[in-house]
Amino acid sequence: MRDMILKTFIRLRHDDEGVTLVEYGIAIALAVTLGVGALTTLGGEIGTAMGAAGTQMPN
Repeated sequence: MRDMILKTFIRLRHDDEGVTLVEYGIAIALAVTLGVGALTTLGGEIGTAMGAAGTQMPN
């Protein structure tokens, strides 16, 4: 039993697949953060521009 656990631990320690998943996770988190920031900024600016355009329209 001990040998099986030790072999599994050694195999997982030398496995690079988990590192790739972490890198993808970091990249996705960064992309989502930048996307939310851009949409928040642009959303505020677009809302202001649409409000200004609405006040300029005749009734």
